[in-house]
Amino acid sequence: MVISSVLRRILLNSRAAGHRGSVIRMIRRSPGQVLKDVFRNPTTMGVGYRWFGRPLLRFQDSEKAHGRSLSLLRLASSNPISRLALRMMYKPRVSLPVELFGHEYIHPFGLAAGMDKNAKALLGWEATGLSFVEIGGVTMLEQGGNPQPRMFRAPHAQALVNRMGFNNDGSQKIQRSLERHIKRHGRLGIPVWVNLGKSKVTPLDEAHLDYGTTLERLWSYGDVFVINVSSPNTPNLRELQDDEGLTRILHHCLAVNDEQAAYLDAKPKPILVKVAPDMTGEQLVHIAKTAKENGADGIVLSNTTVDRPESPHPRDVSVFDQQGGMSGQPLKERSTAMIRTVRQAIGDGWPIIGVGGIANAQDAWEKIEAGATLLQAYSGFVFEGPSLTKQVVHGLSKRLKSSEHDSIAEVVGRTSG
Repeated sequence: MVISSVLRRILLNSRAAGHRGSVIRMIRRSPGQVLKDVFRNPTTMGVGYRWFGRPLLRFQDSEKAHGRSLSLLRLASSNPISRLALRMMYKPRVSLPVELFGHEYIHPFGLAAGMDKNAKALLGWEATGLSFVEIGGVTMLEQGGNPQPRMFRAPHAQALVNRMGFNNDGSQKIQRSLERHIKRHGRLGIPVWVNLGKSKVTPLDEAHLDYGTTLERLWSYGDVFVINVSSPNTPNLRELQDDEGLTRILHHCLAVNDEQAAYLDAKPKPILVKVAPDMTGEQLVHIAKTAKENGADGIVLSNTTVDRPESPHPRDVSVFDQQGGMSGQPLKERSTAMIRTVRQAIGDGWPIIGVGGIANAQDAWEKIEAGATLLQAYSGFVFEGPSLTKQVVHGLSKRLKSSEHDSIAEVVGRTSG
């Protein structure tokens, strides 16, 4: 009764005109019906976050709000009972299996790097229904990142600007953290990806050693590794996207990969490359071909951009004036165009991971049609809350049923022609 009463109060106090009819219908239901709808309906959960959770974020520093949310998710997933509650509320009720990199992903939607750099809430991400989780960026050395404040929200544009600077615990500490997690809970039931970054103090001509050291330390704990040469927040990092830098890093990481596989009598792990959106189509195709020809198993499109919207909302101007990389809705079309460009140039056999501006099922569907096999979100979770996974996956399922296709795999690249 208490929970139902609180939910009713939240609904009654809301002024979201676009959902007024559904609010009234919920108010008229019995307490049991209200709870049933909240736990099973992804739209209801998303509306609740937008009405109640998102306004609270406006009163908090963005980075502190991020940290508190991560701590709450870790706490909420710390025991089987609360994990069950998370699954009831947020885990999709449908399956859209995708076979890739030696794993069956329960659906194409996962968590992008940057949200959980130090792998603090792995059980929580799994419980909320994601099909894979990417931790990091992880650097060889522990580093605090750039001076604060360094994360900013533009709510009207549904965008984030950050200049975090690869702040993380470093590969040694994260190695020990993952080892403790596995000893206590076993391996996660979904694939764990690791985003590899370069330590700020490491010279560019030694970057391959930095990436390779982190890969070696975390090899046993990750299922897929992503070489990040595209963050705008580490000085000169994007220079490593050129032929010489990228080739040197890939060759060294592939050698480490083979060594670890031989030593542990296992198969080599997939290694992907994540690139920036701030380049021409010709440059993008050249980088993609260089990556593929030098052994990369796929590409992640894309990282954050240093560009800004041409006509931002007046209340977002101060955010877009900040230095750093922008993610979120303004990046959506550029990211999708990059996916289509690479798919047309490279063909169907090389996996593309789509990330950038996914806030609903339509955004996700467009990226799959353009050529993405798997998808990731970061900013979308900030603005839509943990129900985003269920909203996207259920929406994709509906789109698939109404289409002429039998599986998500058949949709991949359909509009890349």
